[in-house]
Amino acid sequence: MENNRSEAFTDEICAIPTRRRLLQGAGGLIAASALQTNAAVGATLPAEESPKAVSAAAPDLTGRLASYMVAARERSLPPQVLLDAKHRVLDTLAAMVSGTRLDPGVLAIRFMRAQGGTPEASLVGTDIKTSAINAALANGMFAHADETDDVDPLTKAHPGAGVVPAALAVAEREQRSGMELLRAVALGYDVGCRFVVALGPDLVRGSHRGVEGPCSTMGALAASASLARLDETGMRYALSYAAQQVSGLWSWVEDPDHIEKAFDIGGMGARNGVTAVTMVQAGFTGVRDVLSGRHNALQALSSQPHPEAMVADLGSRFFVQETGIKTYSVGYPNQAPLDAFLQLRREFGLRTDNVERIVVALPEDGPGIVSNSPMPNVNCQYLLATALVDGAVSFANSHSREHMNDPQIRAAMQRVQVVGDPKLNDPTAPRSGRVDVTMRDGRTVSHFTRFPPGTKENPASTEVLNGKARDLMAPILGAERTDKLIQRMNALEQVDDMRELVRSLLTV
Repeated sequence: MENNRSEAFTDEICAIPTRRRLLQGAGGLIAASALQTNAAVGATLPAEESPKAVSAAAPDLTGRLASYMVAARERSLPPQVLLDAKHRVLDTLAAMVSGTRLDPGVLAIRFMRAQGGTPEASLVGTDIKTSAINAALANGMFAHADETDDVDPLTKAHPGAGVVPAALAVAEREQRSGMELLRAVALGYDVGCRFVVALGPDLVRGSHRGVEGPCSTMGALAASASLARLDETGMRYALSYAAQQVSGLWSWVEDPDHIEKAFDIGGMGARNGVTAVTMVQAGFTGVRDVLSGRHNALQALSSQPHPEAMVADLGSRFFVQETGIKTYSVGYPNQAPLDAFLQLRREFGLRTDNVERIVVALPEDGPGIVSNSPMPNVNCQYLLATALVDGAVSFANSHSREHMNDPQIRAAMQRVQVVGDPKLNDPTAPRSGRVDVTMRDGRTVSHFTRFPPGTKENPASTEVLNGKARDLMAPILGAERTDKLIQRMNALEQVDDMRELVRSLLTV
């Protein structure tokens, strides 16, 4: 892959000190071992199981999860998990810095300058310092200002865009270390993704809701609560306040400008998670068992929830290792077909004058997201046409409506058909893609990309990720500052105070 931007890329409750000590004290933490269960994360429950039976299947699920969350902040991460967590933090921070100059970021900055707020945490790429809640919202929008943040192939949610901005805001406010941040981020990925699995991703989408808000809200909550060092009771309350805020419609697919989408997928969840933790730190009490008690969140949000998925394999399976890091600045369902087409173009010399027709086959949920999307960097027809005409999809062109309206590109788009193929509905490869090209001499050439670059099955190296981060950040921070920042990010576990690192992410 080319190493350029073309193809890669609170203390207000003295009147109730016992309550405050209960919620914020570090003593009395429950040392929980990794929760194990024989139920697979993706296990299903019988369709006829009643809500009452579902609730009974997981007594005090919130307590079990809260105990793990308390213990996780002291538990060492396996070396490969640590590396994968550093990769996701760097990848998301790069997207955040780059996103400050894109339309969603520009609007978020303008909004935050008008809000003010207690100076607790910073907006990356700016000189603004505001409340941790506000910073999480804005940085979350930066993270998903375009299509450069990571995606979990199982749930198809974007955990990094919610988890990392929330963690960064609380780590800066609480003066936490880089290692604490990494453990918190890993926990955030685990809780956020498992929450969606427990609901059932297809069931969520079948009710016209998005999975992205639930994932980022619960993931941001977990990461923030870890860095805030809440005890088990505090974790319980924070889980409840986060669950009350879970929202999100799948209508973001109709957003023409990628602005509401940036809020829906990144900013909203990051804000929700930090809000929940900040409220508990201020002494708010709440429901102790929001996940398996009466009228619990899983029952409310899913017709067939799988409660045990919330704690299945905690401590041995880490979702921070499983997300796909994008190597193209395009919507995730387009990663595989774009990779497939570019390989065909190189191998067979595909050009506008020798290509008659291009058929892109995706898993059946894909076309509804990317086929003729109003957003250039999500529109599959546009991206394939650009690859045909230009030979690559640059960062600039993947965001350009002018380029999308170019007559030559419009003509090429008419040759591209996007279809759903039930044969590609493979849960072990949920974002594959096949491209069939009919040439004007009658030949048909095909390529199938089962796992696009950047997936766990086809991982990107540290060097490739450094290159992507450099391409995204250097135009804003400058080359020298960017290189120093990447070096520090690659040794993030050695950073004593995240405030020092955050300063290198700012512009003045």
